[in-house]
Amino acid sequence: MKDYLLFVDTETTGFPSDWTKAYATKNAWPHVVQVAWVLFKKDGTVIKSENHFLKAPKGSLKPASVAIHGITEAFLEKEGEDAWGPLKQLATDLKIYQPLVIGHYIRLDFHMLGVEFARAGINNPVAKLPTFCTMQALKPHLTNGEYRFQRLHEVYNRLFHTPLVGYHNAQVDVQATARVFFELVKMGEITEASIELYPQLVVPKSPGFFGSIRSRFSILGALSVFFSA
Repeated sequence: MKDYLLFVDTETTGFPSDWTKAYATKNAWPHVVQVAWVLFKKDGTVIKSENHFLKAPKGSLKPASVAIHGITEAFLEKEGEDAWGPLKQLATDLKIYQPLVIGHYIRLDFHMLGVEFARAGINNPVAKLPTFCTMQALKPHLTNGEYRFQRLHEVYNRLFHTPLVGYHNAQVDVQATARVFFELVKMGEITEASIELYPQLVVPKSPGFFGSIRSRFSILGALSVFFSA
């Protein structure tokens, strides 16, 4: 295990509609409205904890997202920060400590941080760091008649026999994720081997000029076959 562990959680204006789009693609990705992270030594000692609400373009907050996390445009107008400062601070922590980056459903946080780093013009340090997902570390459970991965509040309740109050606040969720991780390590459900085996997440790339040309020829070829049939 790495000497340092950085737990991270984000709340967003919506959900990605196409995970394959390059981060710089206009209107392809939602915006982060809250980011929280906690940096630990691997022995569980807390080094620092951060929580920031970020301004987002007007009209970008989806009603469904507001219903989940309760962050409104009015709140962000009053409490939101310009994204560059907190993102630069997070990037600095990632570069200095070179931690294992951990989240519950880390795939979303990995990509949303990448998106916001791209928008802010900051090199993306997460892309070069190992990641781990506490959600995928556990076997799917039977819930409401179907097997699925457990949400953070479900895992928390199962492990600690108490509800997770304030769920879907990034600061609450990141602290809960850390507690879940250390408990699962203690139980032996997360091991050095399972951390090493977690697949590296990949930053999506745009096809580029030649990729676009190939795609166009593929489409034209398919159309020619269709019309000649």
